[in-house]
Amino acid sequence: MSSYRELLAQREKLEKQIEEAKAREYAEVLNEIKQKMSDYGISLAELGGGPRAKAAKAAGRPRAGVAPKYRDPASGSTWSGRGKPPRWIAGQEREKFLIEK
Repeated sequence: MSSYRELLAQREKLEKQIEEAKAREYAEVLNEIKQKMSDYGISLAELGGGPRAKAAKAAGRPRAGVAPKYRDPASGSTWSGRGKPPRWIAGQEREKFLIEK
């Protein structure tokens, strides 16, 4: 049976080997991907990556905040009525917490 220190040394050695193998293979994989993208005319935007794709996705669906519908009189906390109800309103009649307009 191996000792704790021996196992740690083996782990370090394996982690180093893993890093070296990944570094060797990285360039090959990257070149393969670039070549296939070139062959098939695939753009980065089609893959859904890159900063432009993220910005376009975020800009495509603007979301407005939802106005609060309920207020806790004790703490002043509010809740829109969407999602999981907070503790202060869970299991109670919601009508008494309604915010009057």
